[in-house]
Amino acid sequence: MGKRVVITGLGVCAPNGVGIKDFTQALTDGKSGIRHHSQLEQLNFGCQVAAEPLIRDNVLNNYFTPLQQRGLNASGLVYGVIAGVDAWKDAGLSANTSSEPFWDYGVIFGTGILGVDKFRESIYLVDEKNVRRLGSTTVIQTMASGISAYLGGILGCGNQVTTNSSACTTGTEGILMAFERISNGKAEIVLTGSCSDSGPYVWGGFDAMRILPRNFNDQPTKASRPMSATASGFVPGSGAGALVLESLESAKKRGAKIYGEVLGGEINSGGQMGEGSMTAPNSIAVQRCIRNAVINSGIAAEDIDVINGHLTATVKDSLEIKNWSVALGRSGTDFPYINSFKGMIGHCLAAAGSIECVAAVLQFEEGMVFGNVNCDDVHPEISAMVANHKIPQKTIPYRPKVIAKASFGFGDVNACVIFAAFND
Repeated sequence: MGKRVVITGLGVCAPNGVGIKDFTQALTDGKSGIRHHSQLEQLNFGCQVAAEPLIRDNVLNNYFTPLQQRGLNASGLVYGVIAGVDAWKDAGLSANTSSEPFWDYGVIFGTGILGVDKFRESIYLVDEKNVRRLGSTTVIQTMASGISAYLGGILGCGNQVTTNSSACTTGTEGILMAFERISNGKAEIVLTGSCSDSGPYVWGGFDAMRILPRNFNDQPTKASRPMSATASGFVPGSGAGALVLESLESAKKRGAKIYGEVLGGEINSGGQMGEGSMTAPNSIAVQRCIRNAVINSGIAAEDIDVINGHLTATVKDSLEIKNWSVALGRSGTDFPYINSFKGMIGHCLAAAGSIECVAAVLQFEEGMVFGNVNCDDVHPEISAMVANHKIPQKTIPYRPKVIAKASFGFGDVNACVIFAAFND
């Protein structure tokens, strides 16, 4: 039996709210962070709406020194540092000011791609033979592990400091990696999360694939429609989410606030076999991932009362619901409450799992199930499997005990984590 692992800190830099207070209010109210981007219109994108965090003027001074801000042009790194440092502080932890690292504290913070704008800037400077103008921070802004290295240095962590990258499953996978390390006694506290860059150089490839909605450029807040009959593609997003995971013993010793507990989960791949491909899930693997997450967490399928799905507002939403129903053996009025936050924040790519896990856990704290935005016309295939009242259109008062959160990513990779309200 491994150590119990609890959540003692949360941080977020999301399109509809930067900081836990604003983010919670936005989720409660169904506030969208999806906006029209004139730059995408000027670049002839088919989809000209996207979701990115709005960072207030001078806020970077709270997270970066003047020297660190010099030449800073990596949005994902900025989002990740804001979310990560906020989560650390929320857990009642301080940066290390001693002469030795915190040997039992680590960082597992993922990303899909980091510093695209900085990388583009660097390419032009190299081509123009101005290499010396690149500056000393170019490397850390453009290497994938720059975010975990940055946070590890700011906080002074001496345990594992690493970056994981598994497309849309990155954030959820990172939580399970941190959980396993603490559960196995290899660390006491791990800051985990994920981040994703903003901008046309990240979003352009998806627009070229024609998997983004093109009919809502004049109605940006209506564009992302998970589980809806009128869903027409996912809205690209960006940002970061962060959670502090900690052994229960350590949390009790510190007198830390506990948001919830991580019971376990599962990570797997469909191998891009059968109906699985680079962009489509292998349903057998998805169902196996969910079932094993339940088994590994020591619960029964009927214990789950809320699901936060991946549900990207594409044609695969109905298939995802079917996989949940088959894996859990539940349907109709017996199906758990289910929501997707992508109607408000879009699909934040590598940051999606962590931002959505933060939101899922907040439902314990708030005693609510946050509503599904833009799902007033539930897809008929979904209605045939799930009672409509289990897909709340607006936030409802309900105190969940067990929440299942899953992310399914490019490359046919899957992750499912089980959270529980803390019970000593």
